[in-house]
Amino acid sequence: MAPLTPEDIVGVLEGRGWEASIVKSSEVSDMVDVDPKGILKCVDGRGSDNSAFGGPKMAGGIYAIAHNRGTTTVDGLKAIAKEVAAAGHVPSVHGDDSSDMLGCGFFKLWVTGRFDDMGYKRPEFDADQGAAAVKEAGGFIEMHTGKHAEKVVLINLVENKTLEPIADDQRFIVDGWAAGKFGLDVPKFLVAAAATVEMLGGPKKAKIIIA
Repeated sequence: MAPLTPEDIVGVLEGRGWEASIVKSSEVSDMVDVDPKGILKCVDGRGSDNSAFGGPKMAGGIYAIAHNRGTTTVDGLKAIAKEVAAAGHVPSVHGDDSSDMLGCGFFKLWVTGRFDDMGYKRPEFDADQGAAAVKEAGGFIEMHTGKHAEKVVLINLVENKTLEPIADDQRFIVDGWAAGKFGLDVPKFLVAAAATVEMLGGPKKAKIIIA
């Protein structure tokens, strides 16, 4: 199967009613190198009690890896946390200041069956059990603050680069290259991210960032 191209991603998003365009990384002023001390965190654009924003961004943090692989057990989640650490990143999941550990919209959609019709099995653990497992495996539990106000979805395909959240100028940040690093099904990963934004009422507007 041929690799997914940026043009393919635009086509899929436009087919879902999105506005999507391709931009070069040279046109994006705030791209940064991935920092091994930064957490592999959720795409959530809100403010946070964490300041180590230099890690890769995936929907739900490491939940994205479990979701894509069909991993539904606590032991499986712990193994993913250790795998992420071995790959040079700090594993994480998050909650927020209004819903505690169910403050991660991606996990809430997954655990309540909103991905059932896409063929994803629900996790066998709840939000608190998932967070406890990640913490026990050496991961970080982040807490977001405030309301969602993201204006755009940035899908970054430039390896080992990322962007950092800006609380007062929010955007969803999806590091598509990271899905490849962990051997995920990249089309499924990106469609799940798009479906998450749609189900949470986010902006159907994306920029795909290329080298």
